[in-house]
Amino acid sequence: QVQLAESGGGLVQAGGSLKLSCAAPGNIVGLNAMGWYRQTPGKQRELVASITRGGLTNYAGSLKGRFTISRDSAANTLYLQMNGLKAEDTATYYCNFYPPTSRAWGQGTQVTVSS
Repeated sequence: QVQLAESGGGLVQAGGSLKLSCAAPGNIVGLNAMGWYRQTPGKQRELVASITRGGLTNYAGSLKGRFTISRDSAANTLYLQMNGLKAEDTATYYCNFYPPTSRAWGQGTQVTVSS
């Protein structure tokens, strides 16, 4: 089991911003490809963004330009900066490896965007 701890979610108005954090043990963030995922009730979890060991980033099509994935390897923390939030971004957000592994899903952090 890998303990990843997401934080930073909350209630925000449409057009607002949030920055999510994912704290990881050891040097997981720096040595692995990592991703942010989100899930809404009744839907499958979907990839939001990923970052490779080399720093290459990739985003779900509709999110590029609004979301930015980054990491601080020294702090063993993965981030997701979310700008221009929309009601459809409301979801529980999770971090995990990319591709994800079942042993690393955490509790997630809830993001709610009011319109």
